[in-house]
Amino acid sequence: MRPDEDKEQLLREDRRLLGRLLGDVIAQQVGDETRERIETIRQTAVRFRRAESDKSELEAQLDALPIEETLHVVRAFSYFSHLLNIAEDAHQNRRRHAYAQADSPGRPGSLTYALEHVQEKGILDWFGRARLSPVLTAHPTEVQRQSILECEREIARLIALP
Repeated sequence: MRPDEDKEQLLREDRRLLGRLLGDVIAQQVGDETRERIETIRQTAVRFRRAESDKSELEAQLDALPIEETLHVVRAFSYFSHLLNIAEDAHQNRRRHAYAQADSPGRPGSLTYALEHVQEKGILDWFGRARLSPVLTAHPTEVQRQSILECEREIARLIALP
């Protein structure tokens, strides 16, 4: 196994865990038949994305769904996407922690990296003359209910446990 593959192992495990748990919840809430239908559509979508099948198979599965089942599929994919974002954030936090523990140099895109390279780029003098002030904004799409945020934080906390 390559070192970069090993770094992604925990993320793959989190994805599988959260996918299994979501499948369990779907089965509990709307039944095994719906869970199986969603899983079949998911597998077909994966094959399509990997160019192992054409879009007609996926279109046929989706076109055959009654509206109620379509809503279940859309919700399941939406929930799964949300869960993957949580897993990726948790993984990114793990990676940052590992870099910090190893006293690694700052990663491109990080504040540490930027500060390490400010002087060599001649920007340090500019900072002495610049007027910086924070601006806080909220985008309407980023507003979420506190209860949802608490659930997401708890999911992230649970997958971050050793």
